[in-house]
Amino acid sequence: MAMQWVCAAQRSFELLSHLGEAMFASSHRLRQGLHEGSQPIPPFLHSMESNPSWFALYTMPQSEQSVIRHLDAREIESFLPTYESIHVWKNRQRVNVIRPLFPSYVFVRILIADRGAVLGSPGVLRVVGNCQGPLPVPETEIEFLRSDFCRKRAEPYLDLVIGKKVRIKAGPMQGVQGTLVQRKSSLRFVLTIALINQNAALEVRAEDLELVIN
Repeated sequence: MAMQWVCAAQRSFELLSHLGEAMFASSHRLRQGLHEGSQPIPPFLHSMESNPSWFALYTMPQSEQSVIRHLDAREIESFLPTYESIHVWKNRQRVNVIRPLFPSYVFVRILIADRGAVLGSPGVLRVVGNCQGPLPVPETEIEFLRSDFCRKRAEPYLDLVIGKKVRIKAGPMQGVQGTLVQRKSSLRFVLTIALINQNAALEVRAEDLELVIN
């Protein structure tokens, strides 16, 4: 009887040993995969990245300008795309008003590890991203919005974006892709900032564009 008990105990010990080895091996493969890149590392884990990226901030309504001032005071590089619109007062006086191109959105260029300093700015609600963390805005889209090609020519585009896929074929903004739409008698190049689901349009000449062939 004692011998049977010893054999059963030995078999249980061997089973636990094999289980422990399997769990260790599985854990080791997971860690190795993360280091070797076989498993995707979420963007928010790249906090040690040395090159800053552009991120979109979602702000409280009508707080874009004050957010920019606070960021400037903290020496954080920021960018607020704007456009001019004509406002008619009750006395019929017409004045040019500077408005945000994308209401409630401001862009900042930071290291992802520095987002805490940004979130501490009054008026900032969150850094735009997904369930894994903040996501960067493509550099080409920011360059386009800041370029002379776009400045003072762009305006919000609130209609459904339906048209041909095109790209700018010459100049500093060569290669930037968008959608060609027609409004009344003019052609508009519509740039979509997919991350914030916003569109900006500017009038263009057909000869400045070429079709994107998929």
